[in-house]
Formats: sequence, C-alpha cells, structure tokens
Amino acid sequence: MSRESAAAAARTPWHLWVVGILALLWNAMGAFDYLMTQTENEAYMAAFTPEQLEFFYGFPVWLVAFWATAVWGSVLASVFLLLRKKWATPVFLVSLACLIVTATHNFGLSNGYEVMGAAGVGFTLAIFATSCLLPLYSWRMASRGVLR
Repeated sequence: MSRESAAAAARTPWHLWVVGILALLWNAMGAFDYLMTQTENEAYMAAFTPEQLEFFYGFPVWLVAFWATAVWGSVLASVFLLLRKKWATPVFLVSLACLIVTATHNFGLSNGYEVMGAAGVGFTLAIFATSCLLPLYSWRMASRGVLR
C-alpha cells in the first residue's frame, strides 16, 4: 500500500462523525425507551393507555430478547461506527434482523396496529428506514477503508 493510499484510508470524513453521533443519539433514545418499558417506569409509562401498557407488558420473553438485541445492538454498532470498526456493519444487520422479527410480531402476528394505531406503525417505519440506512452507510465506509 502506498503512502497516499494509506493516508486516504486513514482519513475520516466529516460525515462519519455526524452520522455516527446522530445514530448513537437516535439509538440511545431506543435504549431509553426499552429500559423505561422493561422497568415499568411509572412516569414514562403514564403516557400510554391501559391497552398499550397491557400490550407492552404482555410481550413473550423471546420477543423481549429480540427487542433487546435490536436496541442494544444498534447502540453498540453506533459506537463501533464512531470507533471506525468494521464490526459496525454486521452488528447493524443483526439489529435490523431483530427489528424485523419484533415488528412482524407486533404488527403482523398480534394486535399492535389496533393498540398503537397508525402513529405506532409510522414510528416503526421510521426506525426501520434508519435501521436499513445505517448498515449501508457503514458498509460503504468499510469498503472505502475508513472502518478497519
């Protein structure tokens, strides 16, 4: 590898910091939501209807495990992105796969739409879109040699 190509590979584009920080903040909100829901924090959960609370608290253990993996995986992948580690891409992909499982359960196999309404679906679609873009971005940065 020549000096020029090594220097180019070592440079971190400014947008990686912007994307990485925004990804970490976005995913930290998901982690906060997960923690508040799992600990049944009264102040946080007061914003939901009794039907919504029953829905959240009725998740089977296997679904909570997928939700946890989706949430904490995306936080970890965001940290990997900021640390310029190639592991960001596969961890983002695992997180996305777990999101698909949880969304399929919540809106396809249970009454999530009835309980959460169009706003719940819309927010899930926003999460899904972000979760699709982040592994693509990290893969692109890895292919350019920015992630090692």
